[in-house]
Amino acid sequence: MSQNRTPHGKPSPSGEKLQKVLARAGLGSRREMETAIAAGRVKVNGRLASLGDRVEPRDSVAVDERPVTLKAEQETPRRVIMYNKPEGELCTRKDPEGRRTVFERLPRLKGERWIAIGRLDINTSGLLLFTTDGELANRLMHPSTQVEREYAVRVMGEVKQDNVVAMVEGVMLDDGPARFTDVQEFGGEGINTWFHVVILEGRNREVRRLWESQALTVNRLKRVRYGNIFLDKRARAGEWVELGQDEVDDLAALADLPARRVPELTPEEKNRWSRDKNKRRPVQAMRKPRAKRSRR
Repeated sequence: MSQNRTPHGKPSPSGEKLQKVLARAGLGSRREMETAIAAGRVKVNGRLASLGDRVEPRDSVAVDERPVTLKAEQETPRRVIMYNKPEGELCTRKDPEGRRTVFERLPRLKGERWIAIGRLDINTSGLLLFTTDGELANRLMHPSTQVEREYAVRVMGEVKQDNVVAMVEGVMLDDGPARFTDVQEFGGEGINTWFHVVILEGRNREVRRLWESQALTVNRLKRVRYGNIFLDKRARAGEWVELGQDEVDDLAALADLPARRVPELTPEEKNRWSRDKNKRRPVQAMRKPRAKRSRR
């Protein structure tokens, strides 16, 4: 493991891991920062950084030759917004084909950027969380945290009890075993039936693939909960809302992180965020099934 060097060139094993500090500064998730370090984009005290380096507040850090202000954990504000993603948007910052991305609708930040907590594919709608705290994003996405994700699923075809039992007990997919921790029925619409399912991972198309393992097709999919945050009427499809202090603290507790204040918007930010909201284009929201739940 490499060591960070002070401005005097002496190794310093103390401090925090560089990727953790950069993630907390809002430059990206911890994984993204590890990639940036490995690619030679990060310097510490004028030297190229290596994975495993540690830094302290007095160190000089730059990413892509741009200085980064290092702050202690409690000095760094933590913001989280809830976004109701419509179908057809991509969870990427830029698309070579010019398709719309979720980041185009988010409020602009100065000196930070929004980090997505998980992803949804282009044909999946619903709850997305974004934060300025890369460490929070990293922990909430990591499989070891076991954060529940709940989805409303419309399935085409006859769903038998054996299908439900198989998906709860677990099936083998191409990338390993997968299972739902809960499956509940919401009622039918012709040849389609609505279900709510809960899963503890965020693997690519995992919900759809679990149903496909039972020779069943998902034709609508919407995430309605991530951890203890439920998608609600505050954000219609294509809209976002900033979470309050209690909600952010609950998310932090879920990730085993200490509470940190949610900063008040400055007058400039309020005006800018208001303009950002006015740029939203109307979209059609997925209608939530109204039938009562019956546990399968």
